[in-house]
Formats: sequence, structure tokens, C-alpha cells
Amino acid sequence: MSLAPRAVLVHRTTEYEELVARHGTHGQAAFFLSSRGRDIEEIAERHRRTRRALAEVTAAIPLTWRQTRVERGDLDRFLFAPEDVVVVVGQDGLVANVAKYLAGQPVVGIDTDPGRNPGVLVRHRPADAGALLAATAGVEELTMVEAVADDTQRLVALNEIYLGAAGHQTARYRLGLDGDGGAAEAQASSGVLVGTGTGATGWIRSVWQERGGDVPLLPGPSEQRLLWFVREAWPSPATGTSLVAGELAAGARLTLTVESERLIAFGDGIESDAVELTWGQRVTVGVCGERLRLVG
Repeated sequence: MSLAPRAVLVHRTTEYEELVARHGTHGQAAFFLSSRGRDIEEIAERHRRTRRALAEVTAAIPLTWRQTRVERGDLDRFLFAPEDVVVVVGQDGLVANVAKYLAGQPVVGIDTDPGRNPGVLVRHRPADAGALLAATAGVEELTMVEAVADDTQRLVALNEIYLGAAGHQTARYRLGLDGDGGAAEAQASSGVLVGTGTGATGWIRSVWQERGGDVPLLPGPSEQRLLWFVREAWPSPATGTSLVAGELAAGARLTLTVESERLIAFGDGIESDAVELTWGQRVTVGVCGERLRLVG
């Protein structure tokens, strides 16, 4: 007999909870903020909205289902099962945080603060949870990006992957594209950014706008196409700037060979979960074979 589905509620510690944990009590946190011209009530109200949303979503889970909760900081230690339905209760970025740990499980995004969140990935209200859990078949498959190093380290992201120096100082490497006859260009820059259509609402979009009309149009979230940009490439007798932007179709790969003592690769802005790369290592970046299955 097959197992009943398990609803996994993903949430994050609220700003209010972090403040109280840091200062010891509500009163001390309120005093700290008031001394800086801020009122704790705004943060406390957002905390209450989040808790109400979690309670409403929990109550909507079918009685025959199993359920559990996982906080964002524990995602890397949590084991998702094939029969899970993942319910992200929070901000858009929380969906990106959980995406790399999944293997095809459907994701329902619940917005706890409509109007404050863009709602690109958390598209639904807590009151919609019951109907969404009853019919998780209508999913949109979102493209993801992956980086694979020659020592088998692998990084997956929903929005974008950054490759460069920690602290975004000058990175030295050789950059090439599969299918270009092995040609590669030595570069010195503040890093390389490779992003998806979902990431086209954030970091990738800002770089794309700066470059004007000389680069391809931004992809849609479901398109199996990525954009890549070299940030602040520096021309010199030893380094070039001819490869600074482009797109990667499914199956194409951008190749970076490290010529610095230490470079890193991280996804979706989480520098604390980075792949470490040393001199001579090679990393390839392209469309990921897995996709995020977002409900509704």
C-alpha cells in the first residue's frame, strides 16, 4: 500500500523572532528599536500575519495526510521524500531556497504578506491552501541552472549562479563556450553571473538593463534558456573582454577554468552555501536537468 502524501511546510524565522532572540525579551527589543526611531509594532504585526498564515495552512491539510515543518536554516539537513507536497509559507526567496533540495516534488507558494512580497513564486493566499492541496496536478515547470566542477561538486539554483572571488574582488579565469572549438579567453573581472527566466526578475535583470540592447531578450521562467554576463571585465595585455554576455540553450555549457588561488560559486544569493574552487579547476554551467514544479 502506498504512503499517504506528506505536506512539508517550509517557513523561516521571522524578523520579530530574530530580534527577541537577540535582545532577550519583547520589551528590550522594542527599546532597542525605539532608540533608533523605529516602532517594533510593524515587525510584530508581520510576525503575527506569518503565524496566522501557518496556522491556516496547517488546518487546511487533509486529515489523511502526514505533515511536518522545516525551518529555512534546516533545509540542508532535511530529507525530502518522493511523495511530499512542499508548501512554502513566506516570501518568494524561500521558494528559491528550497528548490535545489527537491527532485520533482510539487511546490505550493503561500504569500504571508501580500503587497509587500512581489508574489512571483508565492502566488497564493493562505485561504487557497485547501483547494491547492486537493489538486496539485496543475504545475508550471521552472527552469533551473546548475554548475558542476571537475571534482564532482555540484550546485543548483532557481534564479542564478555567481562564479567569482569571495567578496566580489577581481577574479582571474579562462572562459569558454562548448562548441567554440575549444577557444577560451583569459579574463579578469568581478565575476560571472548565469541566470534563468525566474531570476530575470532580480539580479540578472539589473545587469541585462545595464547592457542595453546588445544582449538577447530575457527568457521566460519555463524556457530552457539561460543568460550569462561577465561583470566588469578588465582589458589588459593578458586579459580580454570579447566574451562578456550571451545565452545558453539546453545542452550548451559555459566553461570556466580557475586561474586564481580561490574562487567560489554560489546560487540564489546564499554565499554561505558555496562551492570552493582552486587554481586549475574547471567548472561548467548550463541548464539543469531537474525543474521546479510550482503549483498554479
